[in-house]
Amino acid sequence: MCGIVGSLQRNGVLDPESLRQMTAALRHRGPERSGIHQWTTGDCQISLGHTRLKILDLSDAASQPMGNDDGSVWLVFNGEIYNFRELRASLEQRGMRFRTGSDTEVLLRLYEVEGPRCVERLEGMFAFAVWDGGQRRLLLARDRVGKKPLFYCWSPTVFAFGSEIKALLRHPAIVPAVDRQSLPAFFLYGYVPTPDTIYQGIQQLPPGHTLVLDSAGQARLSPYWDLRPSGPSGPIPTPAHAAARVRDLLTAAVRRRLVSDVPVGAMLSGGLDSSIVVGIMSRLCREPVRTFSIGFSGDPRFDETAYARLAARRFGTRHTEFTVEPSAVELVERLVWHHDGPFADSSAIPTYLLCRLTREHVTVALNGDGGDELFAGYLRFYAAVLSERVPAWVPRAAHRMLGSLPPIGGPRGLVRRAQKFAASASLPFSERFSRWNAVFYEDLPALLPWSDTRQGNGRSAPEPLWRLEPYWSQCRGASGLSQLLFLNLKTYLLDDLLVKMDRCSMAHALEARSPFLDRELLEYVFGLPDEMKLRRGHTKVILRRAFADLVPREILTRDKMGFGVPLQRWFKTDLRDYLRDLLLAPGARLRGYVDQDYVRRLCEAHVAGAADYSARLWTLLTFEVWLRQLPTWSTAPEEAAVSAPGLG
Repeated sequence: MCGIVGSLQRNGVLDPESLRQMTAALRHRGPERSGIHQWTTGDCQISLGHTRLKILDLSDAASQPMGNDDGSVWLVFNGEIYNFRELRASLEQRGMRFRTGSDTEVLLRLYEVEGPRCVERLEGMFAFAVWDGGQRRLLLARDRVGKKPLFYCWSPTVFAFGSEIKALLRHPAIVPAVDRQSLPAFFLYGYVPTPDTIYQGIQQLPPGHTLVLDSAGQARLSPYWDLRPSGPSGPIPTPAHAAARVRDLLTAAVRRRLVSDVPVGAMLSGGLDSSIVVGIMSRLCREPVRTFSIGFSGDPRFDETAYARLAARRFGTRHTEFTVEPSAVELVERLVWHHDGPFADSSAIPTYLLCRLTREHVTVALNGDGGDELFAGYLRFYAAVLSERVPAWVPRAAHRMLGSLPPIGGPRGLVRRAQKFAASASLPFSERFSRWNAVFYEDLPALLPWSDTRQGNGRSAPEPLWRLEPYWSQCRGASGLSQLLFLNLKTYLLDDLLVKMDRCSMAHALEARSPFLDRELLEYVFGLPDEMKLRRGHTKVILRRAFADLVPREILTRDKMGFGVPLQRWFKTDLRDYLRDLLLAPGARLRGYVDQDYVRRLCEAHVAGAADYSARLWTLLTFEVWLRQLPTWSTAPEEAAVSAPGLG
């Protein structure tokens, strides 16, 4: 795993020191070696930088930027190509010779033979850039699901790209600025949907796409892969056959992700998905699997370590645990820096700490990411499908009855879930999806009074819903569940879960691999009928059947808990002063973007116990921290220097 950066400049040059600074901004992604390469052809200067985390072929010969034999093609690459051995064998049969044992060189040689279409043959997680001197073009490519990030910024004379935005911000021609038009989407979803970002002029390459830029500045963005959300297209397999096929495909996906020249372990939450991955690993590995989990002090509703220990005993792993205390929020400045901006997912706190713990023992870790998105593991999917079958008057009546009840049991309790269901069930399908996942929704106009957050037809659907229209148009005609799974893959998984895992793992130079996001498994499961994923309130139906003999029954039959943190309690107790000092200070930066009186009311109502606004407050908190960091964005906060006022 690595960090990549580069630029193509016409009628100008990027000085070597600036390129070194851009590359150095990604040192946490690859702390073991870095390299830069620059050259000029015609009126173009090409600059490439790379930071390396050694996973395959640990020799310096496999370092980057890597050029071909005559220096006409140069590559910088972040990720892993899981089928590199098969690709190498086929290239050797065509007369190709190799000087390293790396997947990087396989990718370079494959490009020499097949050009930009080489990306279609890759199985893995990747983001890379190739400069082809013979064709005078720059190729950028990103993996099919978006596991590895790739951002770019374009001006009339400069095209710059990098694994993280912080690297782009060290380019002398790029100045960080807030894109106000993206704020409604950010506060609605908790992220800005791809391809946009919260920065003016900076975008990200969509998953499953290539971008080809020639030396004259002409660009072509092209998709090379996508899922078909229309459901079964051929004969429907029997449940027994489908379960066997799922088991074979996931086992093969895990086996591919065990290839490494450095130690490999697994993140074990105690949930179904990570337990299945660890169970498969235990059968494929000769030595006991190293597993790692995290829990929370004083709040069993957010602690799955008992189930993780149960799985660890079943599979005979070497297990290590870590406990999170409220002071973990002291990491907020560092987390915002690694995320390159504000983020709504507070589970980044335990994810960051779990990755730090894991990296003390291994360099590569498998996880269960993608299982819920693939097999319909969220109860909100069932709620959305169920709402299609309920007469419209039922949820309206329920909403009136439930609206005044206190959220007994917290944000995950039955009352809160029933309230969310009743509030969303009568909305159009596209709005229902966003309402269920929203951070701010009905109150978005109150938070952002300057923005146009309502549709012109009088309905209360926020304008950012329009950003999802291209995805809805792709899956119209599919079943309701298929639409939800497709949209979730294109939004929440891509812009929240995968971002969180990439930034938190790479903050510690840990490579995280996700077997559930294997292409073959994705394509097969997306083609299965709905009832094999979700049936009568039971989630992951075919997955549970496929691994019923492997996973402990207590884990196989338990409800999903989720990887959250007890923010509701923290913000009322240990972190109350920290929250107020940051959000309600006279000099708070967010005053220039949100209604400060409304923010104050949220804080006061939450602390008084009148409502649970923890998700909203966390989102505002990270937004304020990000705004404060903007003037010195290129400098990472030192871990030892990070503090949170009021924690003592």
